[in-house]
Amino acid sequence: MSTSRTRTAVIFDLDGTLVDSEPNYYEAGRRLLERYGVTDFTWERHTDFIGIGTRETLEILKEEYGIDAPIEELLAGKNRHYLELARAATEVFPEMRTLVERLHAEGVPMAVASGSSRAAIEAVLGGTGLDAYLTTLVSAEDVERGKPAPDVFLEAARRLGVEPARCVVLEDAPPGAAAATAARMRCIAVPYVPETVDDPAFGGAGLLLLRGGQAEFTARAAYDFVMAARR
Repeated sequence: MSTSRTRTAVIFDLDGTLVDSEPNYYEAGRRLLERYGVTDFTWERHTDFIGIGTRETLEILKEEYGIDAPIEELLAGKNRHYLELARAATEVFPEMRTLVERLHAEGVPMAVASGSSRAAIEAVLGGTGLDAYLTTLVSAEDVERGKPAPDVFLEAARRLGVEPARCVVLEDAPPGAAAATAARMRCIAVPYVPETVDDPAFGGAGLLLLRGGQAEFTARAAYDFVMAARR
């Protein structure tokens, strides 16, 4: 029988990895900043924060634009906008859904570890039906430090009862890949932003880099990588 020392677990980042939620996050951020008089927040600027937690992102933008509002007010405002958008429509990457369904059918332990709030994670998983397969969730609210610190991944491994070295992480952004490396976990990197493919964080040992992003990702190849980690 498998034990926590021998079985392999899979930990998914959510935004940009399992689902294409970045357009919703951008629009939520744009609406929020517009309320405080910021009208020049672009998609290109948004991509600088992909893979970074919502709190950390807003702390940077608060200082950059000289916004006087408390960070908790900004967090609540962005979450409100995002949840409205996420519930209306969030796209799951098809090959990712296939991978989740196959791993679930074979009893592979899985978790979602994200820099988003628990409410945002639950809204996306519930709206897409992924909550039928992914029930172990770790949000930014559950740990002290966000990515690139390894905290969310280590907490996910703890909740799954699997040693970090037996975990495979799927990530789309350099901070997440760096967090996986810091946690001593293998990683499948599926860059969301093409310009980040040469980031040093995507060059770590035990990391499979799919330079073509989601266009190159297949459930079969990812499954094979996960199974190889069992040996």
